[in-house]
Amino acid sequence: MKKHTHPQIIATIVVLVVLILALAGYLYYGWGKYKILTKNLESGNNKIVELETNIINLVSENEMLVYQLQKEKGINESFSAQISEIAGTVGILDKLSKTDKELLQKYSKVYFLNEHFIPQEISLIDPKFTYDNQEEHIHTRVYPHLTKLMNDATANGVPLSIISAYRSFDTQVSLKSSYTVVYGSGANTFSADQGYSEHQLGTTVDFTTPILGSDFSKFNSEESYKWLRNNAHRYGFILSYPEENAYYQFEPWHWRYVGIALATQLHNRGENFYDVDQREIDKYLVNIFD
Repeated sequence: MKKHTHPQIIATIVVLVVLILALAGYLYYGWGKYKILTKNLESGNNKIVELETNIINLVSENEMLVYQLQKEKGINESFSAQISEIAGTVGILDKLSKTDKELLQKYSKVYFLNEHFIPQEISLIDPKFTYDNQEEHIHTRVYPHLTKLMNDATANGVPLSIISAYRSFDTQVSLKSSYTVVYGSGANTFSADQGYSEHQLGTTVDFTTPILGSDFSKFNSEESYKWLRNNAHRYGFILSYPEENAYYQFEPWHWRYVGIALATQLHNRGENFYDVDQREIDKYLVNIFD
């Protein structure tokens, strides 16, 4: 067996010490790097947590902003609705201020129409629509509806002529006087006193046919009357004094404009204008000419 000499042992020990020191240095260096990495990792984790917290805060703030935005939007919509409602109310009041309140009142033996009342505007009715081409007038806002009624009647082969329309207070005085001379007190059953006639409103017409002429007492036996009963409401007209009314004798020739909405409602319900509560009727005044 070969024996190591003393110098060899020392050299071996030196090599081992160097290796151990190198390994210790390497381990120390690695440990330092590990600590640095660990510290950086912890710092990174802290930053991640901080970012997550910031994100949560931003989401919360965003939700709050969305809520505030929706709240403001709701407030704006509410204001807009209120403004629209106010504007609508102002528009309604403006329309009402420009519309005769008398146009839907019950003047036959119920309300008295002032002797100085005249329609805001009256128009001459085209003579082709009147009996014997006589001169008759109607409320200007009613005239387009009356014209359409007359044209549609002609188009449907229905003979219609207007024998009476607007009558002033004084004209009604003269007419009633002449009826009284001929019929005595019986005139009260078919002719209104001055101030109580719907004709003074300028919205009422008496119909006849070219054949009946001034003798229109039998107008209800004509096809023209039946056509009016079925269609007059489409143009805003109603029969003021149907059979068994409480005011005057049955007047199939006497038709009053009350607006399409009210006329249609009365027609569909089978109601008489004078039997409906005045407060209910007044609701239709704002749209009477629509």
